[in-house]
Amino acid sequence: IMEGSLPLMIVVIVALCGAVPLPTPSQEEISKEYLSQYFSDVGVSAPNSIWRSSLDSFDDTLRKMQEFFGLEVTGQLDSNTIEVMAQPRCGYTDVTRYSHFAGNPKWRKPLITYRITQYTPDLNQRDVDAAIAKALKVYSDVIPLDFKQVYSGTADMMMKFKGRDHEDFAPFDGQGGVLAHAFSPGEGLGGDAHFDEDETWTLTSSGTNLFLVAAHELGHALGLGHSKVKTALMFPTYQYVTTEDYELSEDDRQGVQALYGARETSAQPTTKPDPNPKPTKMPSPKRQPNPEPDPEPTSEPPPDRCSRYLIFDAATSINGSLHFFKDGHFWKRGSSWDGISVEKIESVWPGIKKVDAAYEYKKTNTVIFFEGDHYWGINGNTVLPGYPKPISDFDLPSSVTKVDAAVYVPFTSRTLIFVRGKYWSYNEMLGRMDSGYPKTISIELSGIGYNVDSAFQNRGYLYFSSGFRQTEYHYERKRVIRTMLNNGWMDCN
Repeated sequence: IMEGSLPLMIVVIVALCGAVPLPTPSQEEISKEYLSQYFSDVGVSAPNSIWRSSLDSFDDTLRKMQEFFGLEVTGQLDSNTIEVMAQPRCGYTDVTRYSHFAGNPKWRKPLITYRITQYTPDLNQRDVDAAIAKALKVYSDVIPLDFKQVYSGTADMMMKFKGRDHEDFAPFDGQGGVLAHAFSPGEGLGGDAHFDEDETWTLTSSGTNLFLVAAHELGHALGLGHSKVKTALMFPTYQYVTTEDYELSEDDRQGVQALYGARETSAQPTTKPDPNPKPTKMPSPKRQPNPEPDPEPTSEPPPDRCSRYLIFDAATSINGSLHFFKDGHFWKRGSSWDGISVEKIESVWPGIKKVDAAYEYKKTNTVIFFEGDHYWGINGNTVLPGYPKPISDFDLPSSVTKVDAAVYVPFTSRTLIFVRGKYWSYNEMLGRMDSGYPKTISIELSGIGYNVDSAFQNRGYLYFSSGFRQTEYHYERKRVIRTMLNNGWMDCN
């Protein structure tokens, strides 16, 4: 399951055997991970976040979880609470009754196409097709959406069975762990669903029932979040129920109809298309006297910000707004998240045609733009006097003729500078590089990739882009929080 560029995963936690013992340190750590993933206040955009002791109270969050599941609200890690935590479930955060994703993303056309690109050997292809069609039908029965399977090209919903790394930056973990995940409605990966091939997929109560998992995942792909109603398909925990004559629960139905409205069951097409339509005679166009040729375009149009393959040249915050640079243009996203504007770089900062890397140093109200073998100092919309200057000012070796990415880390007062698989740490206070650098990105910053194309800091987290994928990173803990697509910042839903 996935919200926007984010994976939301069905997780099976190993069941505890026999009597549940009193909490041990290992159980407490597992519980903290559980509460952080499903009940912390980080919101739906970061379901796989780590435990944030500085932001969340363990006891308070535990009480929220106990209240959600109808347990005695003690704020203590008692046996009943541990038992509920051990149940198989989906990895999406928990809410009351039905819910939708932030911004209520939904499909805005009546016919949604889907394609299964890789099948599981556990079932024959016909059975897989039937299970997916049945899962979609439980929704099309109650909302005015129709679904059509296609067998080539790019569909609205792309589905596949694959284990481990399956090219979406959220690798599966083998049998018995993550079962599947999907993406909420939108461009690119929006609506796609991936199923872990290491599971044993069945159509019965044994193994993992494909219809039930698919119906739950496709609920997320239509824009549904989780429900507190235990009989709902969108309830967090996975549980087998009979699939014969399956219908959505009242809560699921209300949730999906709140997005799409109700299907008029009595409505039928009033006419059928004529199998042999006669060509319509079009009026002859009036002769125009020697039209002038179309003028040449005055400037190159900006890149497509909603492309799933969008790669940033650079990214940084400037005076509270995020700026994303690409091919001589930049998109500006204000701190109020109220829209995206686009402009040419040179129209705002004359003399600067391209930005390879950028970072903001708030202590001096300066933004640094790297362009080739030199850099610029910026204050707001003003290029500071005395620039450009050579990048050798940063103690970079002479072999470095271009910087790939840079980001200032406030709590260390260091700027990380990335070049071809390695990075340096620049001490802003002393104006020199730290000793022991460069270091290898893939080793020291495990999980963000082998190269960094752009980097920026936002709300306490670092964001590293490698190609069109991006990693949200907790630098103090050296830990990946989640992965997404670059266009997740572009308000494309």
